[in-house]
Amino acid sequence: MQSGPREIVTPFRPIPLDVPEGMKPNEFFNSTENLNDLVHNNGLLQNPEGLLLYRKALGHSNDFDCSIIYNTSQSILDPLGRPVRRTQVPEPVKNVWNRMDQIIIEFMLEHYPDADAHLVLAGEASLDATWPLTSPGVPSIRMLHNHFIVFDKAALRAAPIADANNPNLTDGGQHSLFQAHMRDVYRAFFDGLDLQILEPCESDASHIALTGYPQGLPSWEITGGAAALKEVRFWKEYDSILKGFIDFYRTFFTQVSTRNAPLPRDIYFPALVEARLQFDNDFLKTAKMVRDRCIRDARYANAIRWQPAFKQLIYRNDDGKLIVTISQNSIGNAITELLGVVVVRTPDADAYGRAEPALIEKLLEVRRRLVEADLGTGIATPHWGAA
Repeated sequence: MQSGPREIVTPFRPIPLDVPEGMKPNEFFNSTENLNDLVHNNGLLQNPEGLLLYRKALGHSNDFDCSIIYNTSQSILDPLGRPVRRTQVPEPVKNVWNRMDQIIIEFMLEHYPDADAHLVLAGEASLDATWPLTSPGVPSIRMLHNHFIVFDKAALRAAPIADANNPNLTDGGQHSLFQAHMRDVYRAFFDGLDLQILEPCESDASHIALTGYPQGLPSWEITGGAAALKEVRFWKEYDSILKGFIDFYRTFFTQVSTRNAPLPRDIYFPALVEARLQFDNDFLKTAKMVRDRCIRDARYANAIRWQPAFKQLIYRNDDGKLIVTISQNSIGNAITELLGVVVVRTPDADAYGRAEPALIEKLLEVRRRLVEADLGTGIATPHWGAA
């Protein structure tokens, strides 16, 4: 069978939301009013920490698909002031969130045990608040949320090959910038992190044979598998990967912006940055290349994401092992496309209705386990009760 990214069609039930006259959809979707609808029509569970588990009304998959959002819509009214990455979340909130993540991933692996039959993934993408609101691909909800998704591999095998030049798959050319010009220094920088549970793995072990993705990304196997997700150490290392990426990204684009710039303020690993990046000729040569192009190419300069933008993912590979990877996210592509799955959402209430009962049954079982672990209380909607 040909290996390549797949394009699948996922039906959804049209959402009965009227965008007020004079507002753009992405402006409305950032409002408290929209989040109220999310809670009352799709909410499954919420807790005092502000974490909301909900069904994805515009989902990626109708096999299993839900999200947790850090719902700051009523406590931080400025959409540009809300947390957009894990490093900005208060520790007590993150502790609860990590436990929720662990339980949901455990459920997915238990319910879908065969790596040949199902693609299982969980993770988050940055919602970078430096994006102009008018830019294409601006996040519809400017609050940090993560995804839990399962795809049927038989459906993926039957799906057509996606256009390899789809900009969401190519990441706008900036992923290739890291890989083509700074691959060695990029990997060497991550090698400087203190990791015990996360073990670097080669691309042959990390990519999904069916799609051929991820492509060229640094990846780590979670030694100990799902059991390791119950250890605090794992989540600290998961955060270290993100912090290292943020340091690398900020240092690079600081050098792109200003030649011979000092270390960025408030970086996480200053000694590592100084030793592995600020004195590396390939790193600085690439920054000059990008700087020079920005000066002469307005379209290219406008596409630069100057602040850290990423997708960070936990997924199951073909051998049944859990893998962590992280990717630059220059355009706003869906997290599924990191694994080579392009989702085309189509309004089809009847088709969604046929899949809905089984989907809701699984989501309610996840909710039951979270409530049992004292991670929140159930929410009643027109579609299900509070318990």
